[in-house]
Amino acid sequence: MDSEVSVLLHCAAWSGLLESQVQAELSESFNRQTDPTVEHQIEEVWTERVSKEPWLFNGSKFRLHSFRLASSPSASPKHPPHVALSDRAEPRDGELKRSEEENRCIIIANQSGSYEGNGPVKSQNPLLTLRLGLTCYKDFLGTNWSRGAAALRQRGEVEFGDPQALLAQPLGVGGVLCTDDGQVVFIRRSQRVAEAGGLLDIPGGHPEPKAVCERLGRRVREEQIGVHMMQRRAVVSELFSSVCAEIRDEVNVPLSSLGAPVLMGVALNHTSAGRPSAEFYVSCSLTSEEVTQLYRKGGAEASESTEIIFLCKTEVLQLDRCSPLWSELCPSAKGAVLLYQTVKPDRESTASENPSTS
Repeated sequence: MDSEVSVLLHCAAWSGLLESQVQAELSESFNRQTDPTVEHQIEEVWTERVSKEPWLFNGSKFRLHSFRLASSPSASPKHPPHVALSDRAEPRDGELKRSEEENRCIIIANQSGSYEGNGPVKSQNPLLTLRLGLTCYKDFLGTNWSRGAAALRQRGEVEFGDPQALLAQPLGVGGVLCTDDGQVVFIRRSQRVAEAGGLLDIPGGHPEPKAVCERLGRRVREEQIGVHMMQRRAVVSELFSSVCAEIRDEVNVPLSSLGAPVLMGVALNHTSAGRPSAEFYVSCSLTSEEVTQLYRKGGAEASESTEIIFLCKTEVLQLDRCSPLWSELCPSAKGAVLLYQTVKPDRESTASENPSTS
């Protein structure tokens, strides 16, 4: 396995979750814990970064505090299982480590799907609850991505009983985009991005709290946004729609050519202190050649990448640390690949292309 990433949650029992199967719980209690010393350090880091990279923008983000999965009907526990990000054990010796609680929840996720015939049935009841607060990009660079992230984790554990308490933990999104001819899209990150420059990635970014406010008719500045301005369904809608918006802006594929996003799970990036990212599978009605032509024309965020690369589904399913291409993948792409291999959201089409992988 790879010490840079781990899987916090996967939805293999349902071959991924649709928007109607996910809900959000919002609270200021899910925000990062503040401290005068930490806030001063964050300001110092931000000032230094902006002086070198003036294109950086401090926008509000959603903070993933924890999640709750639907329980298995056979288990019938009094309370649904709940996992905080701090429950995850750190990876050691290049292996993925999970806490007993995290393993228990993933097992429940594998057992609690409803089945009919030979395949899983998509339940329309919420199966996953994401507990979200608010943070911002500046706080991310000054905590998760700072040189003092390990010390902040130690302080969080000692002072709050939670190693993530002082970290921003912004929830990212990423999309495993599959073309009509069975190719998965990767893009090479430019040197103008804040992290992982030059590495291969999938299209992605962050759901935006400001977009939720605007959708609800609220015109506010980034620093004025609070969870009280949000509606739960609007937040979930932004989570799912944002991954399609990122694909449109980074790859220049129109939204009309994209299928409904399927949430595969959440991966953790350990190069940034366990930052979480929700990874989706998104089908595309265009061929890889058509996507290439659109990409070359340039989208709204064309400056964030320099090259588009395609791998067939079978190749992606076989990627691992021994593959020459693995070292070229940034951590977020590795996490998405691990989830794609686990969840197999398009397992029927994949099996028809390569029966041995079904």
